[in-house]
Amino acid sequence: MLNIDGSPGHGVSMSGALRRHHFSVCAIDRFDLAFALLIMALLLLVGATFREYAVSNDEGLQHHYGELIVAYYKSGFTDKSVFDFGNLYLYGGLFDVIAVLLAHVLPFDPYDIRHVMCAVAGIGGVAATWATARMIAGPRAGLLAGLALALCGVWYGSMFNHTKDVPFASAMMGATFFLLRAARDLPDPRRRDILWFGILLGAALGLRATGLLMVCYAVALIGIRSWSIRQQDLRRFARLSVRSLVHFIPAFALAYVIMIASWPWASVAFLNPARAIFAFAHFHYPIRTIIAGQVYSMSDVPRWYEPDYLAIKLPLFVLLGAGAALLSAARSAAMRSDNLAANARLQEIGTLFFVIVFPLACQIIGRGPSDTGLRHFLFVVPPLAALAGIGVDTFLSGVEAKARTLGFVALAGVTAALVWDVTILVRLHPYEYLFYNSLVGGLEGASRRYVTDYWVNIMPAAVKDLETYLDQTDTHANPLRPAHYTVAVCGERVSFENEADRRLQFTPDWSHADFFIAPTHMNCDRVLRGRIVNVIERVGVPIGVVKDLRGISAQARWAPVETAHDRSNNPDAHGGPHG
Repeated sequence: MLNIDGSPGHGVSMSGALRRHHFSVCAIDRFDLAFALLIMALLLLVGATFREYAVSNDEGLQHHYGELIVAYYKSGFTDKSVFDFGNLYLYGGLFDVIAVLLAHVLPFDPYDIRHVMCAVAGIGGVAATWATARMIAGPRAGLLAGLALALCGVWYGSMFNHTKDVPFASAMMGATFFLLRAARDLPDPRRRDILWFGILLGAALGLRATGLLMVCYAVALIGIRSWSIRQQDLRRFARLSVRSLVHFIPAFALAYVIMIASWPWASVAFLNPARAIFAFAHFHYPIRTIIAGQVYSMSDVPRWYEPDYLAIKLPLFVLLGAGAALLSAARSAAMRSDNLAANARLQEIGTLFFVIVFPLACQIIGRGPSDTGLRHFLFVVPPLAALAGIGVDTFLSGVEAKARTLGFVALAGVTAALVWDVTILVRLHPYEYLFYNSLVGGLEGASRRYVTDYWVNIMPAAVKDLETYLDQTDTHANPLRPAHYTVAVCGERVSFENEADRRLQFTPDWSHADFFIAPTHMNCDRVLRGRIVNVIERVGVPIGVVKDLRGISAQARWAPVETAHDRSNNPDAHGGPHG
């Protein structure tokens, strides 16, 4: 082992100092017990509620993509239809392949399997966030970070059907944890940390090419660690950097194997993952999004689109806590302490800050395409929650050091903030991802001004309401030969058909449909006039409608264009929705 000056010996190593710091906080285990209870509660909630979430707009395509990947391998690489399936070949199919394989052996609905898988991956992200904050600042910080993410509506509400974004974000957070832990032992990291870093990096790359960012983070962190112990010796810096990088080569190789096993296109050419990133940066689909009431095409959003959504979609607890962590870190950096553990903590907090800011900066500078709020940037939410846990813990420790009574008051305030977030999520259930903070007045202030139910999660409730309506009004129907009704849906066919009984038939012909189901997202509910059967609301805000269109002519049912500014985003010229 090297001393802190990089020379061999039996002095106090960076790793040894950090491990003693880690051991000193391990004695406090009541926070770890509380986190274990949190994980159990999340698992119970998933088991009790996963069927209440709709099949999302992309799930049908993604599941078929998994089937094509499986067919590609089963055919001995001769069935190449996977490369012609839209643009999905640009994405890894790890989640989809696992879901397809499980669907072949488990007697459950494939979409139920997908939703449970996604939710478990999301809980894994909570665990990775807890572990990261705990490693940096202790058990209480870990518990607070886990709570911050678990009670974040944009995370918990997405856990059930963001089947690419949530698993990717969880894999990235897990890889970040093992990267930070391995960095503590540089230039000779422990093998298990390298192994797990490689597995989780491979999982991230097997879902999305953006996982290549983690390779950049690893190289940067190795450089920072080596620089911090070089003692003005450039040769020693270079030697330590190379020695550290060599230890990571097996992780990169393992990640590459996992990636190409679940992403056929990545195996065709070595540089294809990098090409996928550049392809994403130039996506120009006829998809529109909204921010502050202004509608934009996905390729023409403002530069601050993603940061704006981060500011209004995350609970204030997360934003303020992360800010407190960064302010405390900046203050400590200004003091220039020689304490090893303190400096390592600063580097780790700085790494978390970097993995948040760097992709956002790339998005802002490159002005890449965006749609539906934070969907493509969910992977920055777990590190933000980790920072929040660290920041709130630092705040509580500072207050407690001044006066015990003030500490109790501060803890009560933190608890109240968390309880408030819980009450909001309970009131929103199962549409937790519609959470907006008070900066825009909550969901009420965000309604029709920002993205809301873009996954059309209202589908199960809307279909149930329509079926109840027919039960009450269609009193002369023959139960042996039920009448059939056509339904236009501002959403995907698979989502509707996964919920509807045999009386209801999906139709792409909006001009002649009997009924209409639509979310209020992008004002799609206003595209067609009709008698309102039911309005689906949360916290007093309409988020979806069911309309009876019978008796209304094809011409009279269409609302004026000026009252349905997003009509081109949903129905095409013939009345059907874009895919």
